[in-house]
Amino acid sequence: MRRRTFAFGMLAAGFSLAVLAACQADQDAPRLDGAASSGTRAAKRLLLVTHSGGFIHASVATAEEVLKQIGPAHGFEVTCWRFTGDPESKVKDKSGRERSALEVYAERFRGSTRLPVEREHCGRINKQTLKNFDVVLFFTTGNPVTKEELNDLREWVRAGGALAGTHCATDTLYTESVYGDLIGAYFRGHPPGLQKIRIRVEDPKHPAAAAFTDGEEFQDEMYVFRDQPFSRDRLHIILSIDPASFNPGKNLTRADNDYAISWCRREGQGRVFYTSFGHDPKVWKDPRFQKHLLGGLQWAVGLLPGDDTPSSKLKR
Repeated sequence: MRRRTFAFGMLAAGFSLAVLAACQADQDAPRLDGAASSGTRAAKRLLLVTHSGGFIHASVATAEEVLKQIGPAHGFEVTCWRFTGDPESKVKDKSGRERSALEVYAERFRGSTRLPVEREHCGRINKQTLKNFDVVLFFTTGNPVTKEELNDLREWVRAGGALAGTHCATDTLYTESVYGDLIGAYFRGHPPGLQKIRIRVEDPKHPAAAAFTDGEEFQDEMYVFRDQPFSRDRLHIILSIDPASFNPGKNLTRADNDYAISWCRREGQGRVFYTSFGHDPKVWKDPRFQKHLLGGLQWAVGLLPGDDTPSSKLKR
């Protein structure tokens, strides 16, 4: 009887230690105050795409690091694709030598980010692969998808998927108006260097605005968008730049003084979220930006509520 009691006690003690270890592991996971956590819900599957046919931002390496660190504690399982083209296609490098597209791209990508691009970092965006994700986050330049793949992406969003973009996602697919309409705007330009501006919080109730107070200062590379397809008739503006705090320069000044930072919109049954922040690697380490981005992503996949009424239709 004593042996059974002793064995049972040892078993109970072991179970208690296991529970304590699991609880401690959960407590150690990075978590931002005020952001919704996954709880017992299945994690949403997030695909970060950093394929950059144009300028390759060094901060895409930081984006991967940060999202993999904070994503799981806030309801996201994160996958990263660094190349979404055809790895077998042949292209010419700077010397004129014909090589594989993946090999040439990998050299460019490593030069900016110090990260490799191997087969495991590649994927094609189409109707088959999109079934494996709940939200696609573009941090891209150039043409990360073909015209057919773009149509697949749009139909996937319309059917209930979520598209998000950060910074240069509006510096992408200029020749495809379908994409401009989907993401909400195209990049026009930015003043040199980083700009410290004051943020105008246009929708303080939106989860993507929770990290900021109206008039708060923030520094990053500030985008100015083309007049079309940007429109408050289509977009719900969440954050914008206080024009009194921003000097875009003569060639980038908008006649309407409207310098949006972040917005959201509906596309059929799906949702789209965008923020122009994210150029500076330090921004990705800033808890305010992390909370801003996570709030937008959580809204996009339906984890958090938020208004998406076009701003021109709101009563002031």
